Amino acid sequence: MFRFLLIWIGRILISFGLIAIGVLAFAALIGLAAAGTAFAQDRRQNAPGEFDYYVLSLSWSPSFCEEASERGNEGRSQAQCGGRPFSFVVHGLWPQYERGFPEYCQRPSPRLDRNIMTSMLDEMPAPGLIYNEWDKHGTCSGLSPRAYFDTIRKARAAVKIPEEYLQLAEPKTVAPDAIEDAFIKANPGLSNAAIAVTCNRTRLSEVRICLSKDLQFRACEEIDRRGCRRDQVVMPPMRGG
Repeated sequence: MFRFLLIWIGRILISFGLIAIGVLAFAALIGLAAAGTAFAQDRRQNAPGEFDYYVLSLSWSPSFCEEASERGNEGRSQAQCGGRPFSFVVHGLWPQYERGFPEYCQRPSPRLDRNIMTSMLDEMPAPGLIYNEWDKHGTCSGLSPRAYFDTIRKARAAVKIPEEYLQLAEPKTVAPDAIEDAFIKANPGLSNAAIAVTCNRTRLSEVRICLSKDLQFRACEEIDRRGCRRDQVVMPPMRGG
């Protein structure tokens, strides 16, 4: 009887030991996951002014307007999708880390003066977009609202739009690489490593160009890696013109 009691106690101890090992293993996995998350974030995460470079994102406005119309949201996009024939417009100027990016670096964000917003409508023809870009990205630049939007204007001026896209009157089907090549040809110093084309299922969405803090073209592996992988994309024609 005593022997059976010892065997029974031994089995209980083994069971508790296995449970303890399982708990420790689970805790270790949780720790590794947390460490991985911390590693994925830049140590400067969301510190205003602490970033490596900018991405200037240029949206192909006709694609945006066609998608807004398909969703039944064209009325809300009237400033951009009304009578003026926009081609590429500024979506944003985004501070970036070499891996990842900051966002919403001040909560609440400093209020954006309406006069600054209206002054940018020629480059970013959507008031809601301008306010959002300031809150999400501008607050991470370390600049005042005026200085940030002045920097957007300077960044846009540093990039020449290829001639063939300035007055596009008919739909154009083109390879993403050909769009990149056209921008590279129009902008001395720009390389394939500093530009990426993005797309949705069929249409060109954006051209993204990487710039140093002093607005010089620079390579950006992470942005380039996320470019469109389709063989061809459609560029809808410009509106209203």
